[in-house]
Amino acid sequence: MDMTFSPEDEQYRLKLRAWLKENMPTAESPEEQDAAFAYRRVWQRKLYEGGWVGIHWPKEYGGQGATLVQQAIYAQEMAQARASQPANSLGITIVGPTLIAHGSEEQKQRFIPKILNADEIWCQGFSEPNSGSDLASLQTRAVLDGDEFVVNGQKIWTSLGQYADWCILLVRTDTNAPKHRGITYLLVDMHSPGITVKPLKQITGHAEFNETFFDNVRVPRQNVVGEINEGWRIAMTTLTYERGISSLATQVRITQHLDAMIDYARTTRHNGQSLSKDPVLRQALAEAHIRVEIMLLNLYRGITKRLRGQPPGPEASLDKLYWSELDKWLQELGMTMQGPYAQLMHGSKYAIPGDWQYSFLRSRAGTIYSGTSEIQKNIIGERVLGLPR
Repeated sequence: MDMTFSPEDEQYRLKLRAWLKENMPTAESPEEQDAAFAYRRVWQRKLYEGGWVGIHWPKEYGGQGATLVQQAIYAQEMAQARASQPANSLGITIVGPTLIAHGSEEQKQRFIPKILNADEIWCQGFSEPNSGSDLASLQTRAVLDGDEFVVNGQKIWTSLGQYADWCILLVRTDTNAPKHRGITYLLVDMHSPGITVKPLKQITGHAEFNETFFDNVRVPRQNVVGEINEGWRIAMTTLTYERGISSLATQVRITQHLDAMIDYARTTRHNGQSLSKDPVLRQALAEAHIRVEIMLLNLYRGITKRLRGQPPGPEASLDKLYWSELDKWLQELGMTMQGPYAQLMHGSKYAIPGDWQYSFLRSRAGTIYSGTSEIQKNIIGERVLGLPR
């Protein structure tokens, strides 16, 4: 594996770095959720005007047609600069690429421009209360009535559902077919009559996710992506993009948090000496550094495989399992370092600077979304190691 970047790729990095230095907002993102989303929407429009949205998209659809290495550089540099995520993150990372691959020309012309400039926000209607890890068992129904589908059912964990204008929705359209073959992929206007969105408040105090209810919601037949009852194949394309190169940004953010922990250990005194002098803590921080570096090397190995023309495979489950469990372990170590101060949330008078408590609470979600750790272990065992089911 060649760990160096080409001169052209380094120029790409410097170009992006210079643009961010010139255009990053000087004001920090607000803490209040609605205000923070509005902030991200303004930021996305600035990125769009600068040509830095959907960089992996083909040029004919408004992207840069960036190479895989350039996508990796983009993810790293955005995270290194601590840039906010665009408001339409799901639209950019999964909806647009899915439509480019499988949508009709009419759907591409209608939806793609407004994904890029954040005029229309998208959410994802896949998981249900009883169909999370076993997604193909979903029960939300869609019955064809003339030129419209009538949709009834419930989705859960709908990220951005309270802000979304459109939803990619998996529905069951053939109850007699095997469960993977009776599913259709719809584009649903979230302002349609019969849709109710209920935010779910998390342990962090935020409401990133929602329950979404569909009560006789009418969806035009022309909003089918691909063919009726062939939605599972389209959904696999969506999930491939969802589990893409963004893990490099996660690695940078984990590294930044580890750096903050090391600084805290060096500058905080306990029992008359620096925390960094504690041999047990020093060993734990050294282990953390090693594990974070292993994560980066594993991600680079996956990129190298794809550069050699090999398609992404079940090895991606290794990356997802590794970083989510690493993040949870690292956040727990951070809480241990703080001692009694770990009980104080950001904003409290004696809380240490930063969002350590929020990150600790939020880290639990990483082992659940995009496939639980248990499901990832099954995939690794069966498809990577070849173990019997």
